[in-house]
Amino acid sequence: MSNTTTRQGKSIQSNVKTIGALRFGWLMTSALASGMMLGGMTTRVAAQTATAQADTDAPEIVVSARKRAEKLNDVPASVSAFTEQQIEAQGITNPRDFIAETPGVTFVETQNAGTSFVIIRGIGQARNSEPSVAVVVDGVQQVNPAQFDQDLFDLEQIEVLKGPQGGLYGRNAIGGAILITTKQPSDTYEYKSKIGFDSGPGITLQQTASGPVQGIDNLKFITSLQFHDTEGYIKNDYLDQSADPLKNTSGRFKLDWKPTTDLTVDAQISYSRLHTTGFYYNIVSNVNDVSLPVQVNNKGEDLRNLLDASFKVDYDLGFATLSSVTAYDSVEETVTGDAYDFKPISTSFFNSIFGFDLNQSQYLNVQAVSQDFRLTSHNDGPIHWLAGGYFVHTDRFISTGNMIDTGNGVFPVYHGPSTNPLNPQFSFLADTQDNFAWALYGDVTGEITKDLEISASLRYDDDNRQNTTNTPTAFLPNVPGFPAGYTGEVRNADFTALQPKVTLRYKPFDNTTFYADWGRGFRSGGFNQTGVGGVAASSGILGVSDEFKAEIANTWEVGGKGEFFDRRLVIDTSIYYTTSHNPYFFVFLAANSTQNLGNLNEVVYKGLDFNSSYRITDKLQASFGYGYTSSQITAAADPSQIGNQAPDVSKYTLNTALQYREPLTDSLTGLARVDYQRIGPTWWDPANTTVRDPVDLVNARVSVQSESYEVALWSKNLFNKQYNAEYSPGGFVFKALPRIVGLDATFFF
Repeated sequence: MSNTTTRQGKSIQSNVKTIGALRFGWLMTSALASGMMLGGMTTRVAAQTATAQADTDAPEIVVSARKRAEKLNDVPASVSAFTEQQIEAQGITNPRDFIAETPGVTFVETQNAGTSFVIIRGIGQARNSEPSVAVVVDGVQQVNPAQFDQDLFDLEQIEVLKGPQGGLYGRNAIGGAILITTKQPSDTYEYKSKIGFDSGPGITLQQTASGPVQGIDNLKFITSLQFHDTEGYIKNDYLDQSADPLKNTSGRFKLDWKPTTDLTVDAQISYSRLHTTGFYYNIVSNVNDVSLPVQVNNKGEDLRNLLDASFKVDYDLGFATLSSVTAYDSVEETVTGDAYDFKPISTSFFNSIFGFDLNQSQYLNVQAVSQDFRLTSHNDGPIHWLAGGYFVHTDRFISTGNMIDTGNGVFPVYHGPSTNPLNPQFSFLADTQDNFAWALYGDVTGEITKDLEISASLRYDDDNRQNTTNTPTAFLPNVPGFPAGYTGEVRNADFTALQPKVTLRYKPFDNTTFYADWGRGFRSGGFNQTGVGGVAASSGILGVSDEFKAEIANTWEVGGKGEFFDRRLVIDTSIYYTTSHNPYFFVFLAANSTQNLGNLNEVVYKGLDFNSSYRITDKLQASFGYGYTSSQITAAADPSQIGNQAPDVSKYTLNTALQYREPLTDSLTGLARVDYQRIGPTWWDPANTTVRDPVDLVNARVSVQSESYEVALWSKNLFNKQYNAEYSPGGFVFKALPRIVGLDATFFF
């Protein structure tokens, strides 16, 4: 059978599955429309007889997805929201926990703490790339994806917005946005203390204090500290110790001051210091192969420091609120460890051929200052609007390199090649980036009729990038016959885009919302290490050059959501169609040991999201979520890739949970919860070299709580599913976490 016929067969099968999945989404939307009539009548009757207890059990969720406070059910977008109560009940302590509960979204952890990818509706991320999602913490947008994967504690709410959000959140919100709100200072003195143990063995300590500041009216504070130390969960057979020990110290301090009724000032600073390891790969041909143990002879280390500070001012002008957000972000990460093929020196690939083995070091240092000005109308009236401007200046230095492994350990390398005789440099690449991005944006929402609303947003982003090659001449990866790089070379590029979005919302009843929208997302391009375009071409890899292009994605979406039977039943469903131009893919070039990004020409994503929860009784609640994504490469520099699935795409996700809450005594309440997640088949590279089989994961949590304490027994990956969290081209696989069991005790004062 010819390759053309094979591709056509794959395409037909893909289209059949896609049509079936989209039909399912349409049926869910139709069911919602049918339920709307019943739900609308039920709501009118039930509203007259609903008790206070029902409202307490199912409180309205208020979100800020459109940069103003709205009921979740009124927002014309696919949004998964986690309240403080849900965060505590589900035991959410890091990003992987809430992403595992969000249909159509997956999370990949690999290589080192600063390298993790969020994939929303198929739109993914890669090493050294811009993120696929805007991450906003307490109104401040993170500037580097290395900030995202960190411990979460003292949270008030999490919102996951799916679909392009560039009109409001700017560049890199091409797949969506994640909004994280930490606990706000309290009006009275409160204190919380937590101690936890896990099967690492590990220990977690957390302290939180909040309340008013004496002597200054309307000034409140909250301070949170957390320390986590574990020996690790994955065994290194060669060193006979854990491959992933971890020690993390984090702190956050926030002040909230309201000197007048019109003025609010918020200042906060957070710091995190993480010490762990990385690069404990295996090399396999099939991503489902989990048979190999970790056997690196260099344990190495991963040391990451994060510092974030922000100053926010809101001033009520009467007709609108003027907001200013000034932020500073610092990311520094040093990672050392073994290198290809991640085996002891005596059995390594390089040693068998050249008589020596390799190890590696990577260093990243990012400093950024950002400013956002925004004017937001008040929520009363038929027209809501906002307008603003944003800029961010970023300085970044990155170096990567391999050293000859002499058996004396691996030592970090920073701004220049190693001069350590115990760690002689084999390859080295470094560059500096001076980036300045600015944007103007606006959004207008108006009522056409009582039931029909139209919203339009527009944002213009300009991202100027200047890259200076710091690689010494002797280490430049030049290839004869291709343009040569040189030390001190300065490259400039300007990436600009308009990001419009138009949304129609129809609310035939108070408890139902239907919407349709079209939006555009934009993700900046950038620079690979100078000279890698020639290396890629000489290696027969197409679509990779010294500069990778910006990505533009256009999305159509239709959806509906509703709350029925006194909010006992909640449904949120949508179908979407996205055409992405110049999406990224990752390439490791063994010829010069570099990590690079290439561009596909075009990928089409289509699918559906369905999310629901049902309060079966006042004590028992169930939830069900399903996300389906069909991706197809429709144009590429390498014709053999056309018709394949895009990299990092999971065909579907399924999330379901049962939660039971039971009063045990007048002062004690018991809670039991079990969560099941299935991640469908997942592809990792444009060639679809290998596909990971579906992964089934179960988490469980049982707790007893009163007004003054809570004790919880929990397990993540309860049935100890063994799988690889990532496959990288070249056969690199990174082990996922096995079963972890823990016991937490929290005391409130």
